[in-house]
Amino acid sequence: MKRLWITGYRSYELGIFNPNDPKLIIIKMVLRAQLIQAIESGYEWFITGAQMGIEQWAVEVANELKKEYPNEFQIAVMLPFSEFGNQWNENNQAKLGQVKVMADFTANVSNQPYQSPQQLRNYQEFMLKHTDGALMIYDEEKQGKSQYDYQLINQFMAHHEYDLKTVDFDDLQEAADEYQENQNNSFQ
Repeated sequence: MKRLWITGYRSYELGIFNPNDPKLIIIKMVLRAQLIQAIESGYEWFITGAQMGIEQWAVEVANELKKEYPNEFQIAVMLPFSEFGNQWNENNQAKLGQVKVMADFTANVSNQPYQSPQQLRNYQEFMLKHTDGALMIYDEEKQGKSQYDYQLINQFMAHHEYDLKTVDFDDLQEAADEYQENQNNSFQ
């Protein structure tokens, strides 16, 4: 069984605060293409957290792909600690609830509420040990909170067989240009 960890930037790190932001169309389009490629490569589980941004959008995209690939994969949402997201505003808590409902499996890595950064390190270790590869929307030149996942994955890869696929800002720009070109061609 092949399991893929999906993570990347938080929505605020990308300046996306609105579900109708044009950047989100491109990100979801890229996520869709990457997830289809992963399905066709034999990945059976898409495992992510529930941070606002890439992780939640990946669950949404994967959930939409279930219409086309109803039996090929499952979605797991792993939370680093209990009461994750409780400090978020009402809208973001509702969004977290929707993401959890879309998942085939949801659990907490720690059954304690947040107590220390060690819980986040334990979460990273859990994700590495329970996946065969990672997909990250991440660019080394614009570090964000996911830089810690990126660094840990690279350290892990030095001693273990593990696949890492990154989508950087150049890849996103290329997808945006291609999308724009297709939009222009459809009007001709």
